[in-house]
Amino acid sequence: MTRNFFPIALLTAFLASGCSNLERSRALGNPDVSPAVTAVQVCSNCHGVDGNSVSPNFPKLAGQQQEYIVNQLKGFRSHNRSDPAGFEYMWGIARHLTDEQITGLAEFYSKQTSRPEMAGADPALLAAGKTIFDKGVPEMNVIACTSCHGPKAQGIGAFPKLAHQHANYVVKQLDIFQNTQGRPGTPMEFVTHPLTGGNKDAVAAYLQAFPD
Repeated sequence: MTRNFFPIALLTAFLASGCSNLERSRALGNPDVSPAVTAVQVCSNCHGVDGNSVSPNFPKLAGQQQEYIVNQLKGFRSHNRSDPAGFEYMWGIARHLTDEQITGLAEFYSKQTSRPEMAGADPALLAAGKTIFDKGVPEMNVIACTSCHGPKAQGIGAFPKLAHQHANYVVKQLDIFQNTQGRPGTPMEFVTHPLTGGNKDAVAAYLQAFPD
């Protein structure tokens, strides 16, 4: 009995150590896990290791404004943001996060570099999107996107970075602002109300391929 005790004890200690390895932990409720580890071990499944998601179902977070990410994560945590794709994936994750963890994740992603997607871009569509982005649609009383999101679509504080975002994701969010109450508390409901499907497709394509 004595001879078998030490190997078993060592094995138990080793397994315990592996399960509590803070550099590989997926424990959202553990504030000792660094935001960078949470980003890689958990968030990367949808948003990519560096915040450049591959699937257009999930937004790119690379280079995003810190304040915007903080607000969205807190909105998911409080269930204030209730658009279907958002709550399906994010309510369960965000409910475990502390304010400090949210701030840390926002800082991590804000320091990453986003990448444009030029493949298959239609020059005419991009030109129409640039006009909407820079000048709005005056005949519809739609203001220029630059007014809130900056001349380089870099975002300003609570207003998100839009440059390089997936076109499909941008269109879906514009649809949500235009037709539902899933994302309350922003002026986008009024901005998007007059937009046509063609307007949305054009500006979304331009943003996805936004020049550096």
